[in-house]
Amino acid sequence: MDVRVEAVPASITFPLRQQVLRTHQAPGQLALPGDDDPDTCHVAALTPAGEVVGTANVRRQAPPWEPGADDTWRLRGMATSPELRGRGIGARLLQSVLAHVDAHGGGLVWCNARLPAQRFYEHAGFVTRGEPWIEPDLGPHVVMWRQVTAGA
Repeated sequence: MDVRVEAVPASITFPLRQQVLRTHQAPGQLALPGDDDPDTCHVAALTPAGEVVGTANVRRQAPPWEPGADDTWRLRGMATSPELRGRGIGARLLQSVLAHVDAHGGGLVWCNARLPAQRFYEHAGFVTRGEPWIEPDLGPHVVMWRQVTAGA
């Protein structure tokens, strides 16, 4: 699939995130605390016609198991259009946000991964932490993390 991955404003990602991740919310309810922080990075995979077919974002946020930690980042809003999964779009989005973390000094990157996406994250070097749980309205999740070493 011919797509380009680029940094975009958060609002550009809302329609796809609503369609894929948060069907119980309206697009106007998808803004998150930290969306506009200077270190937050939102990326989208865009077709030549400008259609958003993938999204991801990363922001500075300590994980729940170490609330005072520095140099930690939370990956959120990772979504690919269902009909385009398995074509490397998600991997390119993840590579883009991990490059952003690298450019900002690296650190621990963590996420609350949906269980069906666990293998995707494992292939990218993430490991699980703790036991899966059911997130209301969203389904089964597990915490996953990996280290990004700046300049590696």
